[in-house]
Amino acid sequence: MSTTAPLPTVLLDAATTDTAVGDDASEHPRTYMVRTLGCQMNVHDSEHMAGMLEQAGYTRASSQDEAANAADVVVINTCAVRENAANKLYGNLGQLAGIKATRPGMQIAVGGCLAQKDRGDIVAKAPWVDVVFGTHNLDALPVLLERARHNEAAQVEIAESLQVFPSTLPTKRESVYAGWVSISVGCNNTCTFCIVPHLRGKERDRRPGEILAEVEALVAAGAIEVTLLGQNVNSYGVEFGDRGAFAKLLRACGRIEGLERVRFTSPHPAAFTDDVIAAMAETPNVMPQLHMPLQSGSDRILRAMRRSYRSEKFLGILDRVRAAMPDASITTDIIVGFPGETEEDFAETMRVVEASRFSSAFIFQYSPRPGTPAATMEDQLPKAVVQERFERLLALQERIGTEEANKQVGRTLEVLVAEGSGRKDGATHRLSGRAADNRLVHFGLTASPDDGVPDGAAPHPGVDLTQAPADLGDPRLADVVPAGLPRPGDTVTVTVVKAAPHHLIAEPADAAGLVVRRTRSGDAWAAREKARLGGGEDEHSHGTPAPSGPVSLGLPTLRR
Repeated sequence: MSTTAPLPTVLLDAATTDTAVGDDASEHPRTYMVRTLGCQMNVHDSEHMAGMLEQAGYTRASSQDEAANAADVVVINTCAVRENAANKLYGNLGQLAGIKATRPGMQIAVGGCLAQKDRGDIVAKAPWVDVVFGTHNLDALPVLLERARHNEAAQVEIAESLQVFPSTLPTKRESVYAGWVSISVGCNNTCTFCIVPHLRGKERDRRPGEILAEVEALVAAGAIEVTLLGQNVNSYGVEFGDRGAFAKLLRACGRIEGLERVRFTSPHPAAFTDDVIAAMAETPNVMPQLHMPLQSGSDRILRAMRRSYRSEKFLGILDRVRAAMPDASITTDIIVGFPGETEEDFAETMRVVEASRFSSAFIFQYSPRPGTPAATMEDQLPKAVVQERFERLLALQERIGTEEANKQVGRTLEVLVAEGSGRKDGATHRLSGRAADNRLVHFGLTASPDDGVPDGAAPHPGVDLTQAPADLGDPRLADVVPAGLPRPGDTVTVTVVKAAPHHLIAEPADAAGLVVRRTRSGDAWAAREKARLGGGEDEHSHGTPAPSGPVSLGLPTLRR
């Protein structure tokens, strides 16, 4: 669906080159920023949007300009899963309206799931929006921006089916040490509360060779961690006739030299099989972490949701995962207040959560999504009832999360250092990262004070280690990095000294100081930062190059 006539061929060609942003682009390239609302799939889609804009000649706005929304092009990648998604979008657009009025030539684009759903309504409600595009035609963004400038009119283009597989698009990755890799798009399930299949279409699987080639390219560029993405990763392979394909894919990732950590999200309990558990347990670089959406502990509500499993099957999967991987961290999604949920149904959810011992849970209050069967069901619950149940379940999970986290105290962990994951890191001079089981860990550079909690990590004078380097004098960019000073992408060995429901506090495991393992990822981060500061070329681009040769999982080929 498009609200305008097709763009002339000459302009289409120009819009995909470095001159797409104007004749003076080489002297004054237009800047962009992408704001992401929603899930990991949206985060990865935003990386594709950024990659396409950079290929078309745009440059990313500075962090200061991004904070002030002072970019020439602002792209909002939307989510439609929750009821407040539209409120978030129009709140953002309202803020941008005044800024755009003071910035001649500024453009605003809206993409993603809510754009796919609401289409032309977005421009009708916010006429200062220049471009609206959907989940099936991410590749159209640069062309639509140029068309809107040329025609001086808003452009709305929504494709009804996938035009280009997103993973074939240019990618500007946010991280040099970890990357998302899509193994499929779309979903074949029919959950009554979910609008995703309507907005992203039926599941389409990538060929295993393409996936492994992308993973290898990421590793060659410096990444040591990848997360395999799909709406239902463990149904991967059904399209080309191999129901064991996902387990084979995990094992194949285990054979990629230099790849240290493999994660995936999200599986569906109905399709979760023992061969995947075995692959996880037997493949050293597959992390002991599982995000398994429960949604409800009531079998009656699960039937109403069209979730094709029951609570005992769910608990049985968790038992088998923990038998194979005793230290596995398991997280989940839960919906409270689904239409018709009784107090007895809610009690069943509380029972299953107590038995599951989740490390953490994303708990949502049910909100009707227009276009889903659940939105028209009878017995929609009053807000007050849903809120009260939400608070009870949240309190239960906070207790369980604290108890499970306390089991980590005294353990020694290897943590992959991140780029400022903690909101208080700057004030406490701590750094942050993720343990193998994906728990967030805050740690200091030196041993803890008397209270057992690191506070003041002996930062280098004048250098904020929780931020990107301000200049080439940052010690993390030196040819020889000082001992005990980690870079994002390096790993550190720490001992947990304190726990909270959503994070751990740790100190160096060695009394002599922080033990740092230098990695290719840390090198890649330093090369990127030097290039950003004008001190060298970034040789670690995370674009996805064409595969250098075939990569085979031994899976059947699809005849065309």
